[in-house]
Amino acid sequence: MTAITPAIIAEHGLSDEEYARIREALGREPNLLELGIFSVMWSEHCSYKSTRIHLAKLPTEAPWVIEGPGENAGVIAIGADGQGNPLAAVFKMESHNHPSFIEPYQGAATGVGGIMRDVFTMGARPVALLNALSFGAPDHPRTRHLVKGVVAGIGGYGNCVGVPTVGGEVRFHPRYNGNILVNAMCVGIARADRIFRSAAAGVGNPVVYVGSRTGRDGIHGATMASAEFDETSEEKRPTVQVGDPFLEKLLIEACLELMATDAIIAIQDMGAAGLTSSSVEMAGKGGVGIRLHLDRVPARETGMVPYEFMLSESQERMLMVLKPGREAEAEAIFRKWGLEFAVIGEITASGRLEIIFHGEQVADLPLGPLADGAPRYDRPRAPVPPPAPLGDVRDSEDVAADLLTLLASPDLASRRWVFEQYDHMVGADTVIRPGADAALVRVHGTRMALAMTTDVTPRYCATDPVMGGKQAVAEAFRNICAVGATPLAITNCLNFAAPTNPVVMGELTGCLEGMAAACRALDTPVVSGNVSLYNESKATGGGAAIPPTPSIGMVGLIDDWARAVTPALKAAGEALWVVGWPDDARTGHLGQSLWLRECRGLEAGPPPPVDLAAERLAGDWVRRRIHDGALSAVHDVSDGGLLVALAEMVMAADGTGAALDLAEGGHRAGLLFGEDQGRFLVATANEAILADCPVPARRIGTTIAEARLSIPALGLDLPVDALRAAHEGFFPRLMG
Repeated sequence: MTAITPAIIAEHGLSDEEYARIREALGREPNLLELGIFSVMWSEHCSYKSTRIHLAKLPTEAPWVIEGPGENAGVIAIGADGQGNPLAAVFKMESHNHPSFIEPYQGAATGVGGIMRDVFTMGARPVALLNALSFGAPDHPRTRHLVKGVVAGIGGYGNCVGVPTVGGEVRFHPRYNGNILVNAMCVGIARADRIFRSAAAGVGNPVVYVGSRTGRDGIHGATMASAEFDETSEEKRPTVQVGDPFLEKLLIEACLELMATDAIIAIQDMGAAGLTSSSVEMAGKGGVGIRLHLDRVPARETGMVPYEFMLSESQERMLMVLKPGREAEAEAIFRKWGLEFAVIGEITASGRLEIIFHGEQVADLPLGPLADGAPRYDRPRAPVPPPAPLGDVRDSEDVAADLLTLLASPDLASRRWVFEQYDHMVGADTVIRPGADAALVRVHGTRMALAMTTDVTPRYCATDPVMGGKQAVAEAFRNICAVGATPLAITNCLNFAAPTNPVVMGELTGCLEGMAAACRALDTPVVSGNVSLYNESKATGGGAAIPPTPSIGMVGLIDDWARAVTPALKAAGEALWVVGWPDDARTGHLGQSLWLRECRGLEAGPPPPVDLAAERLAGDWVRRRIHDGALSAVHDVSDGGLLVALAEMVMAADGTGAALDLAEGGHRAGLLFGEDQGRFLVATANEAILADCPVPARRIGTTIAEARLSIPALGLDLPVDALRAAHEGFFPRLMG
């Protein structure tokens, strides 16, 4: 038997105090297997020990919320199908950051596979995938390799399974050089009266393993995801799982077929920490015990030992508790689909995790300390000091040149190279494709459609976490409203550096405060999410700590998908209005703006303030007018400001351009490139509707029959070809 030494304890990511708690819970020394089980269950990735007390401050309830945080994914009611059956949207976002930095293709691919399992475990068929990607500086020697591998991994897995990837975001910043972020989101549709949960029940009921065989890949993936990178990170490649999208497709179909019966009592994806977390969470939630016979687990490799079986994160595996006597029925379904099926245990009344291997008990642990008994820390936090005011900034001398610079910049350039590698039309229900404010996917067999988006602005969160947290939710809200859908709920992926740093905890708690305020004001509760900490690198050339990046995934609903609008200008002779025209528009907000960074080389000043009441009024009005058919084109104004938003509308159009009648005077850069919040750019043939707009609005121009963007008063006149040439060049150049 391996002796437990201080070095082994440290290798498992446990502190001396935590090890003392384990000894106290057991009343003895753990063996190596038991230590490994505690280490993954008490990791940040599984236990949220540094964030749980703060996450409790988020709003999670609403009349349409069926299942909030705590299950595999969140569930909201969305109406009924043509037969009157109640329907639900099931969705979640999760991180696969560290695996994707070490092995970008498999790290990203298995992130997609894992998030899909979280959704179909609830009884939903996945209908859409999104992602939020953060990479280092474009000129960093690893960036091209990481972008290529991550995008290929996302596309390779999603395309093979047959679930469309319909939206997302990509950003670049040197602070991600040593630790990229790969956040994957999945949305599914289920019968609202057939939602499956993970709480085990019924003493003596069989515990069943299905899916792929267990190998040695992914061991200690959860603990790796709970530590920062250093010079030895490349040696962690074996902790990255290997996925099989074709097997995942079979697993989806087999699980949904069995779910059509009444044989399943509980079901859980084997995600982070594999068999350990799935068995502990199922038994813990059900208040029962569980006994596992590891020699019955289908193995991919010979000579595997209990430690490897319990901590492997091999992909495409599920754990179920079945009703007694239904094993043969279930096995027939999984064998038909060519999948493994094995009864590997039973539910007990002991309240303990008992592990048997070849007739010998090799672990015996109380479930309470493993699950809800994990440490909870209220770590020291330091408030983020407010940034100095921006002060005077030299105005734009050449608006056309600045616009082209912004359109060509890494954070605003066309993502066509990325999303063309994703199949976004498979399933034939995608109404609005990547590149708009939000994606739109039909609820098959109905007139309804789900709108979905991912959003966050890390440069705002880094300088004012509270305002940055508000803005992330508010921008997602605007994007959903901009297509005509009603925002309903969010999922999130909270990406931060080491929680042992008080500054990082100040960033995290500040962002959560802002998010909570925005969710309450905009009526979009949090129904699921993920926390990813220790996103920093000590490796040579690394980017140290990432900027705070609390990614928001929002889902909304439109009753009739045919009423949705896109940013593309549709016809000449329509009026262009800004809904949410700021009082100080002649100066505009340039603090932390992309214009300031790309055209003046500065990252300075406070981010723009967010008025949540005004956001709600503007979004609700725009959505109402879309439903009336009064707006032909709508676009959220965000990164790059007003002129970038209008250029995007012109580039999305089929031959329709825009002429602005803005007069000379004031600060041109602030007016045209300021990132004041709460704004929509709309096109309408009926200007009378603006009379009842509840927020300030201003007419700024007219759509024209020529494919160009002009501001006569400033001498700006750019054909759409020039806009596209700038916009489309970045990714092809980056990728060679």
